[in-house]
Amino acid sequence: MRRLVILGGGTAGTIVANKLRRRLPLEDWRITVVDRDRDHLYQPGLLFVPFGGREDLLRPRRRVLRDGIQLLIGEVAKVDAERKTVRLFDGDAVSYDYLVIATGTSSRPEQTPGMLGTEWRRRIHDFYTYDGAFALREALQGFTGGRLVVHVVEQPIKCPVAPLEFTFLAEAFFRRREMRDQVELVYVTPLDGAFTKPIASRYLGRLLDDHKIAVETDFMVERVDADRKVLVSYDEREVGYDLLVTVPLNMGADFVGASGLGDELNYVPVDKATLQSKAHPDIFAVGDANDLPTSKAGSVAHFSSEIFVANFCQYVEGLAMTHRFDGHANCFVETGDGKALLIDFNYDTEPLPGRFGPLSLLRETKANHWGKVAFRWIYWHLLVRGRWLPLPSRMSMSGKHRPKEEELP
Repeated sequence: MRRLVILGGGTAGTIVANKLRRRLPLEDWRITVVDRDRDHLYQPGLLFVPFGGREDLLRPRRRVLRDGIQLLIGEVAKVDAERKTVRLFDGDAVSYDYLVIATGTSSRPEQTPGMLGTEWRRRIHDFYTYDGAFALREALQGFTGGRLVVHVVEQPIKCPVAPLEFTFLAEAFFRRREMRDQVELVYVTPLDGAFTKPIASRYLGRLLDDHKIAVETDFMVERVDADRKVLVSYDEREVGYDLLVTVPLNMGADFVGASGLGDELNYVPVDKATLQSKAHPDIFAVGDANDLPTSKAGSVAHFSSEIFVANFCQYVEGLAMTHRFDGHANCFVETGDGKALLIDFNYDTEPLPGRFGPLSLLRETKANHWGKVAFRWIYWHLLVRGRWLPLPSRMSMSGKHRPKEEELP
């Protein structure tokens, strides 16, 4: 009996477990998923909670895992890669022949001086966590006007377009409440523009201008002065706020660093084509847990998991891994008023305008918005259950075109 242990039962871990349960013979393999709690969170839904979105974001992990997969509830303390053992904080140990790390990334507000304290979730908020999103809902309901600052500490972050989406949705929210003229919106980013890729940054920057949202670029925050309600950068610039919505530093799981498996942010260095650990050939890292040079997004978890599963089935049979992940990612970007953009890119090709099947790229449409809304059903019934989706794992240039300078915003 060969033992596969998957650390993390989020999007990537659940997809991988369910797909491999279909592929690997039950009589020859024991698949164990280890997670610290029993609930699976639909993370894309957190974006809409502050604006009154649906609340049914949690489902029992056991319900989304296929029969034949063991679920173990416990928090990982350390991985002993030499002895092939996972140790939990409760003292239990789980041995493996192959290990998949899928423990994702999480917000670390404690890493920025002044962010945590008496003002945390009073005037300083996040929305990347379940509790944070609901606390922010109450704060927005009670906000009577002033300066709302949306702030990103540093890249990489989970779903890099989410702070922009929140900003656009906030602008529409205040317009609906007929108080837009009482709110100054400021987007503060460590980047030199609205997004990491130049063409998309131009399109998104134009939308920010159109919505009269100020942008403070190249802002590397040094601390939050909660008493004065001010963000302070390393070059001593200051941005004041009445309500701060921040995306704290994101880091991988602590056990990754404690086990000597990760980089300075606790992400596992992997081969970017196969997701195999560069240090330990029987360890793989999927989803947000690795150091892939692409977005930490659900689409990457989906597309890369397809490649990983095909490679893993070759690897355990002693064959060469012949499939290559190209960094494919696509994301809907909500822009308010029932519209959204869509971007599609990979390691080598930045988001370009054009078409992605029936949907428009880098153009606001209602169809894109409804595509994002429909994804909720797709997520629960198809994606995390490891079922086939008619989306190519590798990016295609079909329908895309590189715009000339005069065509750009």
